[in-house]
Amino acid sequence: MNATAFSARVLAWFHAHGRKHLPWQVDPVPYRVWVSEIMLQQTQVATVIPYFERFMQRFSDVASLAQAEQDQVLHLWSGLGYYARARHLHAAARQVVDQHAGRFPEDFEAVMQLPGIGRSTAGAILALACGQRQPILDGNVKRVLARYHAIDGWPGQSQVQKQLWDIAERYTPDNEVAAYTQAIMDLGATVCTRARPDCAACPLQSDCVACRHGRQADFPVPRPKKTLPVREVSMLLLANEAQALLLEKRPPAGIWGGLWGFPEIQAGEDLHDWCRDVLGVQVGQTSVWPVMRHTFSHFHLDITPVHAQIKAMPDRVMEATHRLWYKPDGNEERGLAAPVEKLIRRFGKRQAEDNS
Repeated sequence: MNATAFSARVLAWFHAHGRKHLPWQVDPVPYRVWVSEIMLQQTQVATVIPYFERFMQRFSDVASLAQAEQDQVLHLWSGLGYYARARHLHAAARQVVDQHAGRFPEDFEAVMQLPGIGRSTAGAILALACGQRQPILDGNVKRVLARYHAIDGWPGQSQVQKQLWDIAERYTPDNEVAAYTQAIMDLGATVCTRARPDCAACPLQSDCVACRHGRQADFPVPRPKKTLPVREVSMLLLANEAQALLLEKRPPAGIWGGLWGFPEIQAGEDLHDWCRDVLGVQVGQTSVWPVMRHTFSHFHLDITPVHAQIKAMPDRVMEATHRLWYKPDGNEERGLAAPVEKLIRRFGKRQAEDNS
């Protein structure tokens, strides 16, 4: 099938079956499309929709996002994961204000200079919001093209990726670029799915090499498997007399960068000594909660929550600018990692049960 026929089939399918009422498709200006594309990186549409709607209610344009404190941005991102995306989005908004007079750039190279934006994301923003002819190659598109051509090799390999980019470039039409871009993503997300693809509903079925040979499960070739290592950490849920929990702000880079979390105690540390030496407090009653596993892309983290009650209100803890007392039932806007948020809810629930 030639490129014109390929894009025509994809577009015909989209006009009949594609998604046309997603929140970011309403008034698809560059800012809204940009935020949605960042949120959609490694995250499914159904998960993103409520986050996107809350984000737009709070930050309706790039200026309001640029003016926000990072904690406010991370708070609205809490639970969505991959928090570097939020930090980059916030930094990019400030760059747009400082370097582009608050107007999202429409030049491909300028968009690529913004933090957190790579080739495919830049192409998607400019295609969807500006109608520019820019190819894209997100995970869904890689899957469609890899199956259609039965391309051997893991797409993360440079030579395989180059082959896929060449194909994506060839198939991107000159007209209806925004519709085609949404269409090829939708086709991968809703029909050519990772498991149990609905080949009977696919407009490309008759020419798909993988389908013809019954090898849909073989493409794209998966990332070479490796066993994820397991790390262990103890998180201290230190409560004061008002049943507020001590939180610490994490370093700006690394895991959960810039978020608020519980103090972490390494294996072998004596809890009472650590609290006295590091926080300047004496703790009384303690209890160890069941281990909770949180999985990142490159390791498992086994978290042992340790609840401890301090004997008296300390002064030293409150002196540190990177520490604060957090009320589980309060309305403070703090960026919290999903496991921390889960433990705070568990603590609040236990307190409510104890007081009932």
